[in-house]
Amino acid sequence: MADYDLILRGGHLIDPVQDIDAPMELAFADGKVARVSASISGTAKRVEDVSGCLITPGLIDMHTHVYWGGTSIGVAADDYAKSSAVTTLVDTGSAGPGNFAGFQAHVIDKAEARILVYLHISHAGIYAFSNRVMVGESEEMRLMDPLTALEAAKANPGTIIGIKVRLGAWTSGIHGMAPFEFALQVAEAAGLPLMVHIDDPPPSYDEVVRRLRRGDVLTHCFRPFPNAPLTGKGGVRPAVLEARRRGVIFDVGHGMSSFSVRVARQMLAHGFWPDTISSDVHTLCIEGPAFDLVTTLSKFLSLGMPLPEVIRAATQNAAAALRRPELGTLRPGTVGDASVLRLQNGMFEFEDGDKETFEGRQRLTAAGTVLGGRIWQLT
Repeated sequence: MADYDLILRGGHLIDPVQDIDAPMELAFADGKVARVSASISGTAKRVEDVSGCLITPGLIDMHTHVYWGGTSIGVAADDYAKSSAVTTLVDTGSAGPGNFAGFQAHVIDKAEARILVYLHISHAGIYAFSNRVMVGESEEMRLMDPLTALEAAKANPGTIIGIKVRLGAWTSGIHGMAPFEFALQVAEAAGLPLMVHIDDPPPSYDEVVRRLRRGDVLTHCFRPFPNAPLTGKGGVRPAVLEARRRGVIFDVGHGMSSFSVRVARQMLAHGFWPDTISSDVHTLCIEGPAFDLVTTLSKFLSLGMPLPEVIRAATQNAAAALRRPELGTLRPGTVGDASVLRLQNGMFEFEDGDKETFEGRQRLTAAGTVLGGRIWQLT
């Protein structure tokens, strides 16, 4: 009888939780991480040579839209996860309490990748965003559905990990912070964090971050002007700094037009790194400019974030934001998820949400995925 189900050999392992950044072998048994060591003896049902690759904890994409077929912006969950070496997809508001059951039955239950959900406070979630029609769901206050949202959150604690609300001129129109009040009440009653989308004002960046609590997530945190996190003089807004001290989580959420390289450069120059790096992948940005999580991570490598910190933002920090300590690490006994990545050197062109291009000297690409202790994808 084999000692392990799977051993990965020859890779360079990065696990910020364990402070590992070195050549290591990794073994899995019974769906969990079994051992991490410079050399693992014993037998395995399968041994894979991943020489020249990085091994990381299973990547967590903190902001995706994977309600394929249920919303116009949904992408196919497993196809996307494999293409970007992601093991946990966090869907952020595609579904609301009125259509969550369909999302659960037709996508979440059938997917191999893990899908966790920030449930939208709007009854039908993000129901009318496409390349032809864009109707902000938070513009219609009659769609706010706190009672059903609370019932759904309480009934599905294993899947619903937070409440989502979208604010701004494109999504809440003239109503400003009003949808936030509904979302906050549900989050407080359910004991869950909020994730808040912000676009053009109203409301302002300051108005939003001043209301967020410890553990709440502001996505699109490096969005462009107007409503950027910077003052007119280029400094970080005091309300942003205070929110970070309070424990608010700042998430990238690249998306179609929600990431500015100019803003990111200035924020990083001030020592303000994002807590979590996510793609906000959906049908309007999966073919660019966001593409996927590994491309978004690569952009932050090009901006000077050290590789271990880039990996931390999509593993340890994301798991902490989700309150799932069993994820985001390769510590023995934890969930047997790992991502195998290639780190390529050269000159690579990237594009932000304002169509501004910039160059980087390194790029991460997906080479494989281990899901529940088994090879799910290997290229």
